Amino acid sequence: MAEKPTTTTVQPSFRRGPGNLGAPVEKPQDAKKTLRRLLSYFRAELPFVIIMSVTVLISVIASVLAPSYQSKAIDKIVSAEYGLLPRLLGIMLVLYLIHGITTLIQGYISASLSQRIVSRLRKQLFDRIVHLPISYIDSHSHGDLISRMTNDADNISNIVSSSLSSLFSGILTLLGTLFMMLHFSIPLGLLSCSTVILTVLFTSFISKHMRRYFVKRQSLLGKLNGTVEEMVTNYKTITAYNRQDQVIDDFTDTADQLTKTGIIAEIISNCMGPVMNMLSNISFVIVSVFGAYFALKGYITVGVISAFIIYSKQFSRPINELAQLYGQIQTAIAGAERVFSILDTETEHFEGDPLTEVKGIIEFKHVNFSYVPEKRIISDFSLKIESGKRIALVGSTGSGKTTIINLLMRFYDLDSGEILLDGKNINEIALGDLRDSVGIVLQDTKLFSDTIRANLTYAMDETTDEELAAAAKSSHCDKIAAKLPEGYDTMLSQTSVSLSQGEQQLIAIGRAFLSYPRILILDEATSSVDTRTELSIQNAMNELMKDRTSLIIAHRLSTIQDSDQIIVMDQGRIAEIGTHEELLRQGGKYYDLYMTQFAGQAI
Repeated sequence: MAEKPTTTTVQPSFRRGPGNLGAPVEKPQDAKKTLRRLLSYFRAELPFVIIMSVTVLISVIASVLAPSYQSKAIDKIVSAEYGLLPRLLGIMLVLYLIHGITTLIQGYISASLSQRIVSRLRKQLFDRIVHLPISYIDSHSHGDLISRMTNDADNISNIVSSSLSSLFSGILTLLGTLFMMLHFSIPLGLLSCSTVILTVLFTSFISKHMRRYFVKRQSLLGKLNGTVEEMVTNYKTITAYNRQDQVIDDFTDTADQLTKTGIIAEIISNCMGPVMNMLSNISFVIVSVFGAYFALKGYITVGVISAFIIYSKQFSRPINELAQLYGQIQTAIAGAERVFSILDTETEHFEGDPLTEVKGIIEFKHVNFSYVPEKRIISDFSLKIESGKRIALVGSTGSGKTTIINLLMRFYDLDSGEILLDGKNINEIALGDLRDSVGIVLQDTKLFSDTIRANLTYAMDETTDEELAAAAKSSHCDKIAAKLPEGYDTMLSQTSVSLSQGEQQLIAIGRAFLSYPRILILDEATSSVDTRTELSIQNAMNELMKDRTSLIIAHRLSTIQDSDQIIVMDQGRIAEIGTHEELLRQGGKYYDLYMTQFAGQAI
């Protein structure tokens, strides 16, 4: 396995597996900046935004005008003037119908707009994730990354679909209702607005505490997803070591923190509604009392009082909705911050010079590398590998074998030094061309939820049936396909539970066969295969490695005895170089490793 440092309080852990649950909680960025960036996604959907704005405007105008005609109708009834009453009622009916229809239209447009925006955001996020450096994926919880793709994106979708039109409508309704109230009676209109001051003060006070808890809740949700994802991925290990209780305790601890934070966040958010309703009712009482007084004095009519009662409710409703929306907006901004933090992460640089004909000459020049500054993994590593040679890397765990492969593949960047391919620095080569020239079989086998055929041909866009059959026979995958009901078209589950670990590794080897690489990397490629099958595969690999530069990492020294050169590594440095026979005659570290495996000699 790759050599990774242990977790420290300063740097994240670079370990294999489903990610690091100890990843630091991200601090929230500037809310105004995040909101402006989120609104920039609406530019590409300008037609939808314009149509929604027009429907909202028509809806607000209809809802604001309707009470004024109701006021006139009531005044006509009180004065027993029934001539214009049908016309006034007809106008009211039309206005309420317009309001209802435009509300339905804006709901449809809001839903379409939210899905289009979130779909584009998810595509950008997924595109960014698949182009992120391996170092970023290794140092972040996989469950947290999934949470940003799902939960955070859903929160953004909700704010667009349910809150955007309500926000726009609420502001217009407030302005339109205020204008109509002041038009009918300035004193009564000002009295009706008196509760707005209390509303603003309360909202300002509570917003200081709300956003902090919503950001923390989203971070804990990502951590919880990471815990579940790690448990499912490592379930066999957890069961084998009987650590179910410990896993439950870890999950419960995170879940309890999420529950407490969620309760506080929801309490703060939900208390705004009742308080807003209370202030609305106070406004209603003010209108009723002073409206009756003004009517008795002859300042206003009974119809105006009825209009003011409706306007009072209509004025307070947007305030209540805006107060309720505040919590949703905070959640969406918190989610958007987490999404944008990934979108702002620098991707791998794929630009560079194209590779035409790869000879396979690899040279490491004074390479130094560390996953964290405090712990050097590779120190002054220099090695030249001629084209077509078969080179084996051996050494104890943590000596830096797999790290050398990671650096050659540009999974990580060097601290200093350089790596050359055919005399050219790999940093100057187009990354896609570099990796296309390399076939790799890892110890940690990964297959996709697809057919055996798709997994075998994963590295090639076009493969003939003859090429597939030849590669499958060489890697013994033909025997696997033969015993399955649908042969090469058999679907594999995500965890490949229908295949043994050895069978999965055979398919990974067959995949490397079909990639026709100029450089071949085998990282413990036969570690999960029985001895008899290993011998057969070794013969096939010998054929595959002809005229190809091959790097082999192996703990079974029997598999690398025929290598052209064996590199013995120790603490990130080259301890010994030579053939199998030469290193045995030296009686050094390789001799000790060999005797430990085959003679049982204690060291």
